[in-house]
Amino acid sequence: MMTGSTLRRLCAALLAFGALGMVNGAPAQDKGALDPKPLPPLANPSSPATPARELFGRAQEAAPLHPNPIGFYSRGCLAGGEPLPINGPHWQVMRLSRNRNWGHPNLIAFLKHFSSKAARESGWPGLLVGDLSQPRGGPMLSGHASHQIGLDADIWLAPMPNRELTREEREELMSTDVVRDDGLDVRPEVWSEGHIAVIRAAAMEPAVQRIFVNAAIKRALCRSAQGESWMHKVRPMWGHNYHFHIRLHCPNGSNCRDQDPTPAGDGCDASLAWWFRREILHPNKSGKSWPPMTMTGLPAACREVLRAK
Repeated sequence: MMTGSTLRRLCAALLAFGALGMVNGAPAQDKGALDPKPLPPLANPSSPATPARELFGRAQEAAPLHPNPIGFYSRGCLAGGEPLPINGPHWQVMRLSRNRNWGHPNLIAFLKHFSSKAARESGWPGLLVGDLSQPRGGPMLSGHASHQIGLDADIWLAPMPNRELTREEREELMSTDVVRDDGLDVRPEVWSEGHIAVIRAAAMEPAVQRIFVNAAIKRALCRSAQGESWMHKVRPMWGHNYHFHIRLHCPNGSNCRDQDPTPAGDGCDASLAWWFRREILHPNKSGKSWPPMTMTGLPAACREVLRAK
């Protein structure tokens, strides 16, 4: 049986590896703000002890530099980011108050293409898009350990309505929890062929490095798509019961470090069963927290990204 200390070490490793999508108790399902207040100025922003999230969380525009994802998905920043328009033919951006609809141009182009493909193959009107990255990437004040280099995107597990959402709806509407309360499987009354089609459409894109879903979703996919070539990209991860997480490969010639290749096989073997062990489904809360990352923990080029005007 896995001990508490072993589980904590595993969580720490996954956090460093950029797999965990939610930290600091702020899930992507949290409501936004209709009238967001600007953050107060930092007393000593140049201090080596200042958390990097406080610096990047205050950047409102992209760094006017050549597009470049710098570092790793959970330890880096973004130069030359672009915003995903909040409305498109087959997408709408949610939680506008967060200002996290920024990404590398490759991600923005991918989402425009993928949203049309997903709508066509699923029969949904389109996609509801959650967090991408901040204007200059980097660590966030809440919500994610990854999403730092503009190559990650959260897609809600709910179809876009066939109308334009209001600002209030974008801040307060909740996605669909497709996982049963016990965490062992999906909820049959909400899980649909449309969900399968959207995830399949993403996984079959060559630009996609991997996709994170709740283990219960992976179990459901194994029942319908076991043995299909795209399934190796779909990896189980804690949370991800309201959205799935798309991660793109690093662009050629960039200052980005790709994640290790996904393991061979469709992932419908004993490795999936591990996620349903009691101590994995319901880990003991140790109360331990990790100190916030400072600029010394990021690539040196991220300082230039913050300074660029």
